[in-house]
Amino acid sequence: MNTTFTHTTVLLHATVNALVSRDFNVKASWIHESIESSKAQGVYVDGTFGRGGHSRYLLSQLAPEAKLFVFDKDPLAIQAAQQLQAEDKRVHIIHGPFSSMKEELYARGIETVQGIMLDLGISSPQIDDASRGFSFMREGPLDMRMDTTRGITAEEWLATADVEHIKEVIKNYGEERFAFQIAKAIEGRRKSSPLRTTLDLAELVASVVRTREKGQHPATRTFQAIRIYLNEELEELSRTLSSVLSLLAPEGRMAIISFHSLEDRKVKQFIAQAANPGAELAKLPLRESEMPQPLLKNLGKTTAAKEEVEANPRSRSAILRVAQRTETAL
Repeated sequence: MNTTFTHTTVLLHATVNALVSRDFNVKASWIHESIESSKAQGVYVDGTFGRGGHSRYLLSQLAPEAKLFVFDKDPLAIQAAQQLQAEDKRVHIIHGPFSSMKEELYARGIETVQGIMLDLGISSPQIDDASRGFSFMREGPLDMRMDTTRGITAEEWLATADVEHIKEVIKNYGEERFAFQIAKAIEGRRKSSPLRTTLDLAELVASVVRTREKGQHPATRTFQAIRIYLNEELEELSRTLSSVLSLLAPEGRMAIISFHSLEDRKVKQFIAQAANPGAELAKLPLRESEMPQPLLKNLGKTTAAKEEVEANPRSRSAILRVAQRTETAL
């Protein structure tokens, strides 16, 4: 039986308007529809195509001769992108991580772009499809790979990793204070029977984690940690951010949505450092002409308005940060 999993795009108008509108207001409400402006020219990148919500709206704001390159690791997302490409030839698809965008674009003769957007983390269809193994609320295989064509599954990793490694992953990527107890419980369980399903793991974690924030499942942080680790999400983000500065044309913009503190911290620190590169040298006896010049202008951040959170509860933790490339050469 074919099942269609829907995805409600988070911060849709704010994210796209941030890329194409010179009058963009980071505090604008999510309910504002498309802005009145001329169609945007140039090349744009959606590094996390998902099911194409941001891309479809962005295409409506682009000129006929513009190009949109879309990236995704998920084979199902690539299938959705191919359907969009059949409708709109401005779409160019790359099946791969967004960290490869610089190399992939260079290989296609694209050296600068006018806008880059990233919607980090996991999409609703990935969560809702039990066969992907991302959800602790649904019975499914312990997979958790965003790209199901490569890499080891969560089941395979949990069956072989040592206790110290499991503890460090859950602690560092999940910010879980019961990481050691969870790792020991996993070690004890696999001596008798392997962890094969999402509910196996969720129930084991729940038996160890006795207290949790109101409304949060005991296994939330553990599942997040394993998913981030297996998919190298933070490493991918770091590699991508280092590419952004060399890809963005002067006045080009980046718009990045994050959903947890580890991601948002990386984005925030990256923008702050690029916008004020002389901060660490402020106490040194340097002339103003010797100080490094800003590579980005911080345009601010925004979160989902009350109306969006009510319509789509998964948007409540989303943070959008926007920055604009300066004229300063690398």
